[in-house]
Amino acid sequence: MRCCRYAAVTALLAVAVWGTSVTAADLPNIVVILADDLGYADISVHGCTDIATPNIDRLAHTGVRCTDGYVTHPYCSPTRAGLITGRYQQRFGNENNPAYDPLNPFLGLHREEPTIADRLKQAGYRSAVIGKWHLGAAAPFHPTRRGFDYFYGFLGGGHDYFRVDLRQPLLGGYFLPLEENGRPVVFDGYLTDALTDAAVRFIERHRDEPFFLYVAYNAPHTPLQAPEKYLKQTQGIDDRKRRVYAAMVVGLDAGVGRILDALERTGLRRRTVVFFLSDNGGIPRTSGSSNRPLRGRKGMLYEGGIRVPFLVSWPGTLPEGRTYERPVSCLDIAATAAELAGLNRQQRAGLEGVNLVPYFRGEKEGDPHEALFWRTAGGRQWAVRAGRWKLLKPSADRPVELYDLAADIGESQDLAGDKPEVVARLRSLYEAWNSKNVPPRFPNPQPYRRIMMKVYQEIEEGSR
Repeated sequence: MRCCRYAAVTALLAVAVWGTSVTAADLPNIVVILADDLGYADISVHGCTDIATPNIDRLAHTGVRCTDGYVTHPYCSPTRAGLITGRYQQRFGNENNPAYDPLNPFLGLHREEPTIADRLKQAGYRSAVIGKWHLGAAAPFHPTRRGFDYFYGFLGGGHDYFRVDLRQPLLGGYFLPLEENGRPVVFDGYLTDALTDAAVRFIERHRDEPFFLYVAYNAPHTPLQAPEKYLKQTQGIDDRKRRVYAAMVVGLDAGVGRILDALERTGLRRRTVVFFLSDNGGIPRTSGSSNRPLRGRKGMLYEGGIRVPFLVSWPGTLPEGRTYERPVSCLDIAATAAELAGLNRQQRAGLEGVNLVPYFRGEKEGDPHEALFWRTAGGRQWAVRAGRWKLLKPSADRPVELYDLAADIGESQDLAGDKPEVVARLRSLYEAWNSKNVPPRFPNPQPYRRIMMKVYQEIEEGSR
């Protein structure tokens, strides 16, 4: 009865979005596929020649490729907090990675912030998280207590791709069993494939009701591990590190393909909008990834840390094969989903993105955002982009830098000294935005992480 009541309400609300009467069955499904540490240059449609990504390419060919797609942070958890709430995470203090601590009720996504799953539940959507959560390991932060009906994956920031081994140290949960709605489960084979299996099962189970599916792969995040079936496809790459990384991207691409195939097999493809993006840029020295032609890497506010592959596909509704060159944000995913679900203004309150559909269809012109903003470490690094201009404070002890991204995508020529009026305007925009932020609620667990990864590497070397 509850779903039916929601469906009726949703049908009325959706009239405002679509202009005609619709039923819950007409509401689009929303699928968000998030890669982890994927380099900007490491998909075929961005010019990659040594890694084949035909299924990710399918999204670009059947939808819109956003050349200037951004996340709200240059590393894992804060980006996810922004994506899953549709709000800048600095508004509520989720600006750092939380340490993995299942007993700490403070380290995680602020409990008063509604998630997109909370909002979509009002329209009768079923919601699932598959894969990496990284928004708090304690019970109050569990996905099923944050609006999601189903969770299959792991709560920490990473996991071994082959093993569950309770004899190992805690190591941020890297060797713990996966979870299925709080029940520990052991996966067989390769983790990326296991996550894809769970995503496909969810699609098949919920084909008859609107759903929101968030598939958060940990590939190609370290540890660099891949099975032989994917390594065979990258054996022509000489550099061992990049060869394994490439195999992980191949496995990720295969997962994207199986998800698209499941949508087609169930007759849902034209009723489903699919977003694909990465949580931040790659780390070339660590993983062998590439962010070319962008400057910088994960952890930095140069383009290589925050500009990511960003694809949106909805056959029959969005133009196919379009390249969209204006700046868009991961915040726009929640805002787009909320409007497509027919949520009213009160139900969308607080969302800071925009509905991208009319921009992609050419019904709205101009930039979707007056400006986009970034802040890390409580303000020691910050940046703002408005149109072609980007003002960047790269560290606490360095002056601001100004770049014309339309002419200098690689951020090689600092124009701050030549354009003081642009610097002043962008700084003013940043300060107005920052005045509504709060300090970070918890520190980054970097010292612990360094120890954890050293122990992990010793375990890896001992197992060879």
